[in-house]
Amino acid sequence: MNIAIYSRTGSNTVIPFLEKLLLEIKAVGGECVIYHPFYNYLRQNSVQVSPDIKAFNTHDEIRDKVDFIFALGGDGTLLETLTMVKDSGIPVLGINTGRLGFLASVAGDKIKEAVNAIFKERYTLDVRSLIRLETNRPLFGDTNYALNEITVHKKDSSSMIIINTYLNGEFLNSYWADGLIIATPTGSTGYSLSCGGPIIVPHSDNFVITPIAPHNLNVRPIVVSDKYVITLKVTGRSQYFLASLDSRSVTIDSGIELAARKEDFVMNIVRMDNDNFLGTLRTKLMWGLDVRN
Repeated sequence: MNIAIYSRTGSNTVIPFLEKLLLEIKAVGGECVIYHPFYNYLRQNSVQVSPDIKAFNTHDEIRDKVDFIFALGGDGTLLETLTMVKDSGIPVLGINTGRLGFLASVAGDKIKEAVNAIFKERYTLDVRSLIRLETNRPLFGDTNYALNEITVHKKDSSSMIIINTYLNGEFLNSYWADGLIIATPTGSTGYSLSCGGPIIVPHSDNFVITPIAPHNLNVRPIVVSDKYVITLKVTGRSQYFLASLDSRSVTIDSGIELAARKEDFVMNIVRMDNDNFLGTLRTKLMWGLDVRN
């Protein structure tokens, strides 16, 4: 079993979890490689890493060479692994070292159980759809897709922007707002939810279009089929706006044409057999919990 370990730099809180993870991988006879910036961060903080463990930088260095990627951190860390996985189908396991996450669902104190379960093939693959951004000018290179959402947002201005939106070429609405989110079912529990969007159960074959602070309060989020191509034309007083794929953002201008569609490939997220979306939803949102005490 070959494992790639991905984590962000800058926080010592993940180090004890990494040390535990390395011990458990070694105990089941597995081998691992560590994301190079994180590998250097560990060495700078005097963390002992076996000389047998190598580092990797890019997708090409792990494609067809690893069986899993372990994302050590939170949901944001797991989202970043998409640029490492790309279209390879490498399953990703999220190990949460902070608060409960929707995606990084393995608690830090359950590392041993998770590694053993994977070694014994006692897990399921949760197949999640992706959203693709197409533009008339290259913005995100060959990683122009996201797991959670595509967002357009105002930049460096207090003025609203206008997002003219079309479904398969048919006019839907002109959103006067701070921005607009097009979220997958996975992303429906993220930024879209915080802006008043509905929760969409995974594998529902939908997108949710959610305005950010709309000027007209009767403009509400709308759920559409992910078979639609959603076209956006952005205007406003400012010349520049932001376009984001999950946590990656670039500056655009009104000359950019944006189209969102369902990506042709998917992302595989590892789930333990006792873990499921509805259980996480109840726990995360504290549904049914009496908080009066």
